Amino acid sequence: MVRSEALQQYFLQAEDAILSSIESLVEQETPSTDVDRLDSFAKYLCTMFAPIADQAEIIQVPNGGNHVRVQLHAKSPKLPPILILTHFDTVWPVGTLEQMPFRQDEDGKTYGPAIFDMKSSIAMMEHIFRAFKDLNLEPNRHVVLLATADEEVGSTTSMPLLEYEAKRANCVLVPEPPLPGGVLKTARKGSRMMDIHIGGIPAHSGLEIEKGVSAIEEAAHQILILQAMTDLEAGLTVNTGIVQGGTNSNVVAPHVDMQVDVRAWTREDLASAVTRIQNLSTKLQGTTIHVSSKRGRPPLEESVTLPVFDKAREIASRLGIDLARGRTGGGSDGNLIGALGVPTLDGLGVPGAGAHAIHEHIETDQLIPRTWLISELIFGLVVDD
Repeated sequence: MVRSEALQQYFLQAEDAILSSIESLVEQETPSTDVDRLDSFAKYLCTMFAPIADQAEIIQVPNGGNHVRVQLHAKSPKLPPILILTHFDTVWPVGTLEQMPFRQDEDGKTYGPAIFDMKSSIAMMEHIFRAFKDLNLEPNRHVVLLATADEEVGSTTSMPLLEYEAKRANCVLVPEPPLPGGVLKTARKGSRMMDIHIGGIPAHSGLEIEKGVSAIEEAAHQILILQAMTDLEAGLTVNTGIVQGGTNSNVVAPHVDMQVDVRAWTREDLASAVTRIQNLSTKLQGTTIHVSSKRGRPPLEESVTLPVFDKAREIASRLGIDLARGRTGGGSDGNLIGALGVPTLDGLGVPGAGAHAIHEHIETDQLIPRTWLISELIFGLVVDD
């Protein structure tokens, strides 16, 4: 326990420094769509990690924000590395800090946009690497940290990088926000976003309404069909989240566009629902329907999470930390990695609440225990090679 105690004391003494790092990261606004800000932040991260890692590099992206890869070399370079996934793009637009600035309150919470999802996790990783350097600790296997710039918008440009590193890894740690109470996420629903375009026949609603066929009426039929597909007991949900159509109140609607969110616990249920939606047929003569499938993530299933969770719980228990597990309908890059069959542990971020909401915060007193836990997982968490 000498190493564990040394790390714990290090992090306890570094709490103010870790909070200062979090503040510096939060106060750099990085919406997913602002390439200049994302690239500037990537450079900042490289500068931050360069003195405490063996390699910190920018991964150039031609049509999006650049990503960052940080590597810490180990005693046994032939062993598969541990991969840690973070992202620095956020849902918050530039200017959000004016309404919800970084602040620490007497209620024991630290607030700020993207602090929970997931800039506090990047700060934790910075200080874990600092601790390893300052305490002259060398992990048994390489550590690869990825910080990507497009997780909130589907991980399109980072997907090849994520898959490449995951296939080389022994296991993957994902310090995304946990469930309430710091509960880890051992299952995530898979998701698929779908666009539905419905065409109708326009006509003047006062002069010759009988010659028209309303795309809105057709959409009403389809929405009810879609909503009826939801099976809460099975965990399958189909939500028609956006409906836009028509041209004027005195015109029989010539078109409607809808966006539909589909989620399920298993690949089979997700694929079945997507197929049913793709095969929707019209109810009104003269209307047309076109369905296209957009971005999505496969489910993160417990077959790839429970073995690594059980090992993590043993390590946490030795530290006096009780780890629990749960399921969530939200997705992360953990979904993408789990689908490859790579052992994945998700929800390792600092406990808090309010992701994507104005009350986004972390629980300040949980910052050090979580940092300590991740540092020990890096040393002790090995899935059978």
